[in-house]
Amino acid sequence: MQNFEFYNPTRILFGQGMVAKLAEQVPADARLLILYGGSSAERNGTLAEVRAALDGRMVHEFGGIEANPTYETLMRAVETIRREKLDFLLAVGGGSVIDGTKFVAAAVAYEGDAWDIMTTRGACVTAALPYGTVLTLPATGSEMNCGSVITRRQTREKLAFGNQLVFPRFSVLDPTKTYSLPLRQVANGVVDAFVHIMEQYLTYPAGGMAQDRFAESLLVSLIEIGPKVIAEPDNYDLRANFMWIATLALNGLIGAGVPQDWATHMIGHELTARYDIDHARTLAVVLPSMLRIRKAAKRGKLLQYAQRVWNLHDGDEDTRIETAIAKTEAFFESLDIPTRLSAYTIGADAIDGLIAQLDAHGMTALGERAEVSLDVSRRVLEGAL
Repeated sequence: MQNFEFYNPTRILFGQGMVAKLAEQVPADARLLILYGGSSAERNGTLAEVRAALDGRMVHEFGGIEANPTYETLMRAVETIRREKLDFLLAVGGGSVIDGTKFVAAAVAYEGDAWDIMTTRGACVTAALPYGTVLTLPATGSEMNCGSVITRRQTREKLAFGNQLVFPRFSVLDPTKTYSLPLRQVANGVVDAFVHIMEQYLTYPAGGMAQDRFAESLLVSLIEIGPKVIAEPDNYDLRANFMWIATLALNGLIGAGVPQDWATHMIGHELTARYDIDHARTLAVVLPSMLRIRKAAKRGKLLQYAQRVWNLHDGDEDTRIETAIAKTEAFFESLDIPTRLSAYTIGADAIDGLIAQLDAHGMTALGERAEVSLDVSRRVLEGAL
């Protein structure tokens, strides 16, 4: 196992009715900005609960954060905070709103060009406003980590940053807030969480016994409940388990002390930036092809994945590996999420542009051993056509 430091200061308030505890978490004298996305938080009553819990506080609101939060929109929130001298943030929504809030928290205190936060991957962040979250869409794990992904609409760039200063102070996770979600978003969340786990697990054997077994249990659980959370939207236990699994998938625990990949995400980001495909759906396209192209480098873990996650014991090793990848594809497809670029009318003529974007963003040596060159990325995209 590799050396590691694990730090996660986020307090989790989990369960039905926990929004009422916001008053205990937000300082009484805070000058607060609530950030949210579209109208769903208003329609499902979550914003009303938040307002009631914070009744009597100094509160401003900022809505309209996109499903892929944009720099342009978020900088308007930064201007509001500076103008009104606000000092605490509350994200109400899914991973996109929370990611956007992380960027805003860092950008308010940054004196230079705020896009530096993205191009330095967070290295330039030395201060950030405190914030909490009320999660309404399980998927990204952003409610319990310090990472964020932001899009710059003008240049079609989608970049990630991370910094320990942007961990949420607290996150409220009430499974009932997911009942009214569109089923497409629920399916996306299942796939997003699944691939987050795979990026930390399916690399090469590194002796992380606890991390491996933990990751495998989360994967098996998602396979078991994924179709059910879509079929039974008001089932509290299913939604509660899904919500907690998605949080555990990317709160740092299963990735501590083991190699991590993230090449699938980097390629997926370029597909979202260029073609505006839902993030999770780009992952469903890229991951199976990535596993096939890199199955020699990932052989040990692919065999472990086949045995422990898909219960494949018979046949030769190559057959078990291919069957496990095919079952992964079938799982995504069972959620009505395509696994081919052709489903989005993207053909071979698009690949040069995507590779050029990867090159421009320095994504030329990706993966757990930095072996995913631009040529490998090209073969992954070709394999996903």
